[in-house]
Amino acid sequence: MSLLFRLISPETIDRILAEAYQLLAETGVRVADPEARCLLENAGAKVQDRAVRIPGRIIEHALDVVGRDFFLHSRQGDPVVHYSAGDEVHFDPGSCAVNILDPETGQHRPAITSDLVRIVQVTEQLPQFTAQSTAVVCHDAPSQIGDIYRLYVVLTHSEKPMVTGAFSTGNIQAMIDLLAADSGSLDLLREKPRAIFDVCPSPPLHWTDFACRCLIELGRAGVPVQLVSMPLAGATAPVTLAGSLVQHAAESLAGIVIHQLAAPGAPLVWGGAPAIFDMRTGSAPMGAIETAMLDAAYAAVGKHLKLPTHGYLGGSDSKLADFQSGSESTSGFLIGALAGLNMISGAGMLDSLNCMSVEKLALDAEAIASAQRLLAGIHIPKGSLALDTFTQTGLEGEFLKLGETRTLFKKEQHLPSEVIDRGSLQAWQEGGARDAFTRASARVEELVCRYQQPALAKNTLQAFDQILKTING
Repeated sequence: MSLLFRLISPETIDRILAEAYQLLAETGVRVADPEARCLLENAGAKVQDRAVRIPGRIIEHALDVVGRDFFLHSRQGDPVVHYSAGDEVHFDPGSCAVNILDPETGQHRPAITSDLVRIVQVTEQLPQFTAQSTAVVCHDAPSQIGDIYRLYVVLTHSEKPMVTGAFSTGNIQAMIDLLAADSGSLDLLREKPRAIFDVCPSPPLHWTDFACRCLIELGRAGVPVQLVSMPLAGATAPVTLAGSLVQHAAESLAGIVIHQLAAPGAPLVWGGAPAIFDMRTGSAPMGAIETAMLDAAYAAVGKHLKLPTHGYLGGSDSKLADFQSGSESTSGFLIGALAGLNMISGAGMLDSLNCMSVEKLALDAEAIASAQRLLAGIHIPKGSLALDTFTQTGLEGEFLKLGETRTLFKKEQHLPSEVIDRGSLQAWQEGGARDAFTRASARVEELVCRYQQPALAKNTLQAFDQILKTING
């Protein structure tokens, strides 16, 4: 598949990168971590207090050595998610929502462990999602081990690879240890990684101590890193989309340099979660069309650098799984898919990524399936396109009687689940006149009832428990 959609020209990409290079060389970037500053200074960057000016040659060297083509693997060791400069597109649920939409009350409430388990159970069985995520914060778990605990829950309930991230410096190593225990050893984890970690600079142009530690420790462990630069156009970044793209590129390039100085060749993804700042509400609308435009544009910059790409798209600012959420999420999935983002995160999310809905996850799976069908394109047979068919039917046009119709319609058409209603009005009424949310709720219940938890080796579970006990004191 080739890219179908380009929002910015090659000439604009060159201008974005030229200004990003100049910004890093002249204005610089704040780097809080002493070891990261030392690595930069030893490489030839100019360090003054916490401000670091990075010359272009250091950036070029980092881009020369960075690991840019790799897979995430299933528990069985099968390559599943391909990160590369190519246009393979994968989807996973959104991450780190603090609330869950209660389907019975329609209210947002703090998420707990059972909510995360339910999300994982549904995601595990929906083929549209090639990866899991640590989707919600579990408020019933001790806060000091919250990020480790979320990873533990996903590991014990899923065979798929996953997108995750750490909340605190002290827990990074424990999360690496969990993944190594799951893989069998740190060497096996390095050889066949199962998870990728989001690592976020703080806008504008600030790599915090925590973010630097993530880059350094994950890089040295060989665990893939997904950069998530988050310029907020008009608030923490220039108000113009083009200006925010320059900031995104500068923050990401600085992250690549730190990462590669610590661990040359370590795998990394050019990602992000930029947004505009809504001047009326003071919010960061993740469902805005400009947010999707920013993702498509920075993806084009990453592809120009021959880097794998990731984006946070498909989330909605609506508080319910309604028309607004469907419109915003579908447009995000389509734009991200057409831009060729390797991984698109955000399915299931509401309220500007603060809330997760399992029912919306099921609805989003249908929108994703349509985007995947679009990417598959129109099959062009080697022989006649239509002449042979008309030779069989003549002007009567009884295509339903043809063998090729019965044989090919499942290949030509995407057939959605019962979440999508395409029947007659009478059939809909006789089936209970259910709306899309109600049908999605039924789909969720069906999947949860059908789910079977994977059987982990006893020694793996014991290793998990020991890691959690050690961290929890």
